[in-house]
Amino acid sequence: MASSPLSRKFITTSRDSISTPTVINRLSPPIFLSVHSPTTAVLHSSKFKCSAAGSETGFFTKLGRLIKEKAKKDVEKIFSGGFSKTRDNLAVIDELLLYWNLSDTDRVLDELEEALLVSDFGPKITIKIVESLRDDIYAGKLKSGTEIKDALKKSVLDILTKKGAKTELRLGFRKPAVIMIVGVNGGGKTTSLGKLAHRLKSEGATILLAAGDTFRAAASDQLEIWAERTGCEIVSAEKEKAKASSVLSQAVKKGKEQGYDIVLCDTSGRLHTNYSLMEELILCKKAIAKIVPGAPNEILLVLDGTTGLNMLPQAREFNEVVGITGFILTKLDGSARGGCVVSVVDELGIPVKFVGVGEGVEDLQPFEAEAFVNAIFS
Repeated sequence: MASSPLSRKFITTSRDSISTPTVINRLSPPIFLSVHSPTTAVLHSSKFKCSAAGSETGFFTKLGRLIKEKAKKDVEKIFSGGFSKTRDNLAVIDELLLYWNLSDTDRVLDELEEALLVSDFGPKITIKIVESLRDDIYAGKLKSGTEIKDALKKSVLDILTKKGAKTELRLGFRKPAVIMIVGVNGGGKTTSLGKLAHRLKSEGATILLAAGDTFRAAASDQLEIWAERTGCEIVSAEKEKAKASSVLSQAVKKGKEQGYDIVLCDTSGRLHTNYSLMEELILCKKAIAKIVPGAPNEILLVLDGTTGLNMLPQAREFNEVVGITGFILTKLDGSARGGCVVSVVDELGIPVKFVGVGEGVEDLQPFEAEAFVNAIFS
C-alpha cells in the first residue's frame, strides 16, 4: 500500500525489541454455527440469523443494522440529557424567534449567528446557514418564528445526512473484521473501545481485544479491566514498550485462526504533530493488512468534544496519514460545544459513528443525526 504524501516526511525512530504477546483467556459464551450448505450458515441465536461471508446480507451487515435499530429505542432520551449544555447555549434562539417580525430580521439573525458560533458550529457553517435563512425570509418563504426554526434545523440535518451519511459500522464480509481505534492522549480511546466491545458483544458477536497501546504503562491494565467487564479475551505484550504493530499483528492472527468475529485494536495516544509516532500508525495498519487483506475495516478517530473546533486539525492530520473512516466524539455530556459535531462532518465529509454522552457503559451511542438535531434545538 502506498504511503500518503505526509508520511514521506516522517523520520522513523527505533523502538525497543519486539516482545512476544501473551494471551489472557476470558472465555465468552460460544456461538454455534450449523452449516446447511457449502455457502450458507445459520447462527443459532435469538438475535441473529447470519449468512456466509460474501453474501450481501451477511453477519456484519446485519450486526451494524441491529446496533442502530436497537439504539433508536432510547437514543433520543440519552441525547436529550447528554447535550444539555449545548442546548442551553442555543435556547436563546427560541426567545429570539418567539416575537419575531420582519422588521427585526437583521437583529435576530445577528444574535442567532452569535449563538451558533458560541456552540462551535464554526464560522463557515454559521454564515452559510444564517445567509440562507435571510434569503428565504426576504423571499417570503419563511413567515414565522416556527418556520425559521424548522428551516434552521433542516439546514443542520442536511449537512449531517449528506456529508456524513454512512454512520453504520462497515465491517465487510470476511472474518475477523478489524476495528482500529486512534487518537490523541486523553481523548478516551481505551474507554471508548471497551464500551464498543460491550455493545458489539451484547449483540452476539465474538470479540478479541488487542492492547496496542504499548507506551502507556496503565493502558494494558485498563484494557484488561474492560476485558473482564465484557467477558472478552485480550492479547497484550509481555514487556513494556513492545512494538504496537507486533501486538496487533498477533491479535489479528489469533482472531483469524480461532474464528473471532471482530478484533478491536487499541493504539497509543499521540499528538497529531508528532510525525514519528504518526508513522507508527501506518506500520500498524500494514501489519494488520498482511494478516487479513483489506483490514482494518474501520479506523475510528476518538475526538474529545470539550475541545470544540480545536479537534479539526487533529482530524485532518490523522485522516491524511491513515485514512479515517469515522469519528467517535466523547465527553459531549460535559461540553457546551456540540456544534463541533456539525463542523467536523462538514469540514471532512467523514461520518460520526458513535458519541459518548455519559460515564455509563451504555452511554457510547450510535450517532443519529435527527435525534442529535432535535436534542440541541429542543
